[in-house]
Amino acid sequence: MNGGPLSRLLRRVRGVRSRDDERFLLLHLPASLTLLLVILAMLGVFIAYSIPVISREGFHVFTDTTWRAVEGDPRAEWYGLLPAIYGSVYTSLIAVLIAAPLSVSLAVALEELTPRRLRGSLSLLTDLMAATPTIIYGLWGLAFLAPHMYPILSWLSSHASWIPLFSKHPSSGYTIATAGVLLAVMSTPFAAAVIREAYSMIPLSIREAAYSLGATRLEVIRILLGMVKPSIVAGLALAFARAVGETVAVSLVIGNSMTITPSVTDSGVTVSSLIASQFGNAGFYHYMTSALFAGGLVIFAIGLAVNVAAVWYMKKWEEKVMGVAP
Repeated sequence: MNGGPLSRLLRRVRGVRSRDDERFLLLHLPASLTLLLVILAMLGVFIAYSIPVISREGFHVFTDTTWRAVEGDPRAEWYGLLPAIYGSVYTSLIAVLIAAPLSVSLAVALEELTPRRLRGSLSLLTDLMAATPTIIYGLWGLAFLAPHMYPILSWLSSHASWIPLFSKHPSSGYTIATAGVLLAVMSTPFAAAVIREAYSMIPLSIREAAYSLGATRLEVIRILLGMVKPSIVAGLALAFARAVGETVAVSLVIGNSMTITPSVTDSGVTVSSLIASQFGNAGFYHYMTSALFAGGLVIFAIGLAVNVAAVWYMKKWEEKVMGVAP
């Protein structure tokens, strides 16, 4: 095995210096390759199903705002995904902006401020929130959040309509803001779990050294948070990926209106909610199924871009702060 091409390839990988390392990699390589092949197969399916509408409309399918479904007349059909793409990114950004301070605060509160006898129970409760099925959040948003958001959004629209974010008067509580808040509630436990795990692994000696130099508790927390910046970025990237791909919960509270507006008090649509609401009827139209798969391809690309950016940032942070060679 030492002279084979696979062995030589493995020995070029950083850290593979012995036959035990080779056996370990060979044992786990099939699972890794299988997962990679599954992802590539999924991507291939989305590309294959997207080709008909892209061949007909070109990239206008991603940049147009018209969604026209005509049964029995394929030539009159036209599908533009821009409002749904805009809604997906917009609601996810709102969710991350809300979830960022909440997740960091939750992680710090659990690790620094919560009594030790309660820490385990509260951490378990946070993990249970992350494991709660999304339909539960959707029904909660439909029955509780949207009705209670409506008077708040109406007040903001009436008193601050000069701000573009509140320029439209809401007709109901089913708005972009409601979807963003709901996604933030759903995403916060995921981000907090990542941040809390990294925060708890910081050696106690660093805390003691900071306190011995006269640092206050707030200063110590700031120092420790600075040490887990990559984990904060990773947690927020996970929150964004969860938010941008959420389907059922968002479709119940966003209003499902094919519009592009900066106003969070107006209804909107996301790619996932569009797929959920239209896929059942897509078989009656010639190009709609292909258009919905093209939307799924966009979500796939957005998730990939966010994760690549997060990994790139973490590597740069390691090279700069930890002195890891590129």
